[in-house]
Amino acid sequence: GCTCLRCCARVFSWIPVLIITSVVLWSYYAYVFELCVFTISNTLEKVAYLLVFHVCFVMFSWTYWKAIFTPPATPCKKFQLSYSDKDRYEREERPDAQKQILVDIAKSLPIFTRATSGAIRFCDRCQVLKPDRSHHCSVCETCVLKMDHHCPWVNNCVGFSNYKFFLLFLSYSMVYCVFISASVFRFFINFWVGDLPNGPAKFHVLFLMFVALMFLVSLMFLLGYHCWLVVQNRSTLEAFSAPVFTTGPDRNGFNVGIRRNLQQVFGDNKRLWFLPICTR
Repeated sequence: GCTCLRCCARVFSWIPVLIITSVVLWSYYAYVFELCVFTISNTLEKVAYLLVFHVCFVMFSWTYWKAIFTPPATPCKKFQLSYSDKDRYEREERPDAQKQILVDIAKSLPIFTRATSGAIRFCDRCQVLKPDRSHHCSVCETCVLKMDHHCPWVNNCVGFSNYKFFLLFLSYSMVYCVFISASVFRFFINFWVGDLPNGPAKFHVLFLMFVALMFLVSLMFLLGYHCWLVVQNRSTLEAFSAPVFTTGPDRNGFNVGIRRNLQQVFGDNKRLWFLPICTR
């Protein structure tokens, strides 16, 4: 029963991705065929619109693919309990002694954050000492490095391995919506006032405008929020609950200045910042 439920959940988790993909494929048809091929008569204008549109479309598709199919990074072997440590930890019944075992193991690891109680952060399900900024994702059923959030729209955990791709996906989605809104606007007005004939193209152009604007507004807020997080070097989880260090909670504990904050996400090579290529 449990396996069946898990399979169903896995299938249903792709629904948001299918919704986005369907809307984008429809927008491709509506823009390329109904607008450019059937409505625009000027050949030069047609070619110019199609060229820019395809650049936006390719960049959007590439970043979306990378955000969905880049597996989340998980803690490496050295954070896992060794067989002897695990045995010692499980045999110990006193909570204080268990905490001390974790403290001793953590001394040889680069761990600076603590649980709210002041204890070493330990994941019972993964049996690992949690590296700084990592959290357990109940959907992915694993601990994720620098976890930001689990995003249903990419059906993936957004974290260390794909945060750059996720930000670029939001950025190119916005560019895609801005370009469609700006280039469709004139024809939207023409159809609206009746200068262009009624037909299937009218429905597609009017709908393109509404859909592009609707997505644009929501993307503006989401991208704006994530830009603010990147500049502060915070994850969504850290924005809600400040990381706790040995000295206590500190919202700006990972902030190393705007330039280095950006480099931590996008890498050192500025020419690759806007391409969904792994750089960090």
